[in-house]
Amino acid sequence: MSRALPKYNKRRVALIGGAAAVALSGAVIAGSALAGTPDKSSDTSNARTFAASPGTITCPDVASKLPAIPATAQAEVTRNLTLLQTQIAEANKRLVDTVGQGGPNFVNNAILGPLKDKRVATINRIATAIGRTAAKPTGLDSLAPCTLNASGTGTNTGSGTATGSTAASAAPSTAATQQQSAGNTGTSTGNSAVGTITCPDVASKLPAIPATAQAEVSRNLTLLQTQIQEADNRLQSTVGQGGPNFVQNAILGPLADKRKSTIDRIAISIGRTAAKPTGLDSLAACTLTK
Repeated sequence: MSRALPKYNKRRVALIGGAAAVALSGAVIAGSALAGTPDKSSDTSNARTFAASPGTITCPDVASKLPAIPATAQAEVTRNLTLLQTQIAEANKRLVDTVGQGGPNFVNNAILGPLKDKRVATINRIATAIGRTAAKPTGLDSLAPCTLNASGTGTNTGSGTATGSTAASAAPSTAATQQQSAGNTGTSTGNSAVGTITCPDVASKLPAIPATAQAEVSRNLTLLQTQIQEADNRLQSTVGQGGPNFVQNAILGPLADKRKSTIDRIAISIGRTAAKPTGLDSLAACTLTK
């Protein structure tokens, strides 16, 4: 037979239960408050990220300022237009790598100044190449100086290539640049055991390019180089895949299609103000060289 608790015991149980409920609700409230507290370390990290954005380097377009380019000078002009783009990309990389270094004149003295000197030499080579068989263009040195766009949305059009937030998006790959600098504007020159992809040179087969078409032609000649490099990279990364016809069907075939479209755009751009070149489609097909 159970005995009834004394009145004072009942009051004690009630008090203990109420205290426990208050403590539990307090823990829930505290937990909720902590869960909603912003992460200060995240804010600090974001602040550092924004502070570290140095902007991009903007350079005047050279390709669109050139006169008609003789066919004999086209390959050399294209190489140097591509080099201008590479120089911008390298300067932008140095800009990012040296954030916070030096004094207030560091960017001008260590990046923009040397970039201007390189551009002067490259632009002079372009003018000299044209001047061998046509009137040498003058006044191009004024296109050498570049500026820092602190907003980070500069347009780097040193060779008439597509614009973007960074020069790297417009610059060709390092391998393509090296091969153009060596004068092999249509041939990939890797030394892999699986071989390399060799394509006919297009630039040397073009007629004189009207000044109005120069920028577009330069963009597409650079694109041809990029396409070769991408195909070479795919060749390396797919070693051992597929059957005996894998390279032809998965790499050389698609490359020929891309090159045909790009070469057609070159011919069309020339044909708008001059005789449209014919027979360039024969330069689209590439081969595997081992």
